[in-house]
Amino acid sequence: MARKLNLADIQGNVLRAYGLPKARYLFLNIEDSPHGRIAGRAFVDALRTRVTSALPWKSKESYPSSPTGGDLPPKPKATLNVAFNFWGLAALGLPTKTLQSMPEEFIEGMKSRAQLLGDDFDPTGRDGRKDLSHWDPIWKAEGKDKQVHILISINAQMHPDGTPVAELQEMTNWVLHLCHESKGGVRALSGHGRNGTDLYQDSSALLAPESDGRLKPTPKEHFGYTDGFGDPVFDGQYPEEAEQHEAIGGGKILPDQSWAPLATGEFLLGYPDEAQEVPPASMPLELTRNGTFMAYRKLHQNVGSFNTYLSNAAVAYAQAQGIADVEEAKEIVKAKVVGRWSDGVPLMAAPTFAEWKAFKAREAAAKASGDKAALAAIEQSYVDFKYRTDPDGSLCPVTAHMRRANTRDGLDPTGTSPNPKSWNGSVLNNRRRILRRGLPYGKPTGSTGQDDGEHGIIFLALCANLFRQFEFVQQQWIQYGLDFDAGNDTCPLLGNHGPNAKFVIPGNAKTETRPFICARLPQFVEVRGGDYFFIPSITALRMIGMGTVDPT
Repeated sequence: MARKLNLADIQGNVLRAYGLPKARYLFLNIEDSPHGRIAGRAFVDALRTRVTSALPWKSKESYPSSPTGGDLPPKPKATLNVAFNFWGLAALGLPTKTLQSMPEEFIEGMKSRAQLLGDDFDPTGRDGRKDLSHWDPIWKAEGKDKQVHILISINAQMHPDGTPVAELQEMTNWVLHLCHESKGGVRALSGHGRNGTDLYQDSSALLAPESDGRLKPTPKEHFGYTDGFGDPVFDGQYPEEAEQHEAIGGGKILPDQSWAPLATGEFLLGYPDEAQEVPPASMPLELTRNGTFMAYRKLHQNVGSFNTYLSNAAVAYAQAQGIADVEEAKEIVKAKVVGRWSDGVPLMAAPTFAEWKAFKAREAAAKASGDKAALAAIEQSYVDFKYRTDPDGSLCPVTAHMRRANTRDGLDPTGTSPNPKSWNGSVLNNRRRILRRGLPYGKPTGSTGQDDGEHGIIFLALCANLFRQFEFVQQQWIQYGLDFDAGNDTCPLLGNHGPNAKFVIPGNAKTETRPFICARLPQFVEVRGGDYFFIPSITALRMIGMGTVDPT
């Protein structure tokens, strides 16, 4: 039986990725004074009235009908959501007993845990220095008057020419007006970008021109990969009639190899998790129920280094494997690094270059003929796959980025047993899942891009337990390789790459390909700042705004 959630009480960015191509992130400070505390609460109470909930609207990805019956409202031009870090909740005057029972990692914050996460890594290796000098100024500012407390997220639609709709700026102006009305109690902080002067962090889907001259948002990111597949699906996230279908590829793998949605408590507080437990929560329970935690991370992409390295590696790979076309070799290496071809087709569905081309031909034919059944089966294969049949990574490298981030059934210790009754499915992976939100930011220049400048991804990781879910994946699976029999080898895409960093592409006896080592990987991605935030329910926002949070 599907769980029924109170959609009106949950912030909308928790249950779904909005699919809106423009975004803006504002960070606010609450004055350290009685006036700041009162003004901050008034700010939250005013903001609450325009926070976007999880109630559905009309869209092809949305619910077929309203849970309460009747027509759905149209997709909004702009949405607004709010989150607080630990010091923001403290500045708003939440009781000490409530604050003390918050999770340790949330209290400490991302900056304090940079060494654990590998965020203090210096890609230049100057004097062995490890610090946060490469972070944006807003995250390095000292003093209570410059400390980030509140995150405002605004997502918006765009015009055919690629510019955001007016509602994005209108919503921004309204938030800034609320700050002005607080008479210094709440202030917007600048400090984004390398120059540190930007008042907010803008973000946008990458755009592609259409035949009529219009610009269309794409699911691409700056390295050229198609992103956005395989986000977790949990109980209650979708209507009952759609839940089982959505769980295929996004839920958990049961021992009988079928798919099911994950437990609600892995992503929403106040519900049973995969251990069939409701974890301890801060009092009162109404404060955290229907809320969740989020890691906000600004990830800079060294596009020039990535493209240059892939081009050079392709030449060596082509020579080693006897491939005449270097561009074909480049596509193969690029796919092996991530676990998907650049257009999103998983290696488990099309392991070789020839099979990938055949897959795309079948997809094009199904679209041209209007064969809905064939097209639905092809689309499902983008997410419906497992790793049990590929224990050595000859099809998809065990250390590829997406196989690290979501191991599916790849770590099932009984997965290679000939007895299906002994298989455990994805039980070891089910407690490490995270909801992914965010968009690219900036635009590299030049024919192959560049490293310098402002371009990358605003990455938002949502989960009920930052330590068990986000931090575990980041520390143990992205920055370490022992679980994949790869020693200290880090993720080839997101990992920290020292002078001897490498990535091994296994050989395949069936296709007569030899093992290949991508040696001396440069740094492809750098963290430019971030923090841990709590996304409250609408009920909790009212409690915070009214000052009625009572742990007794």
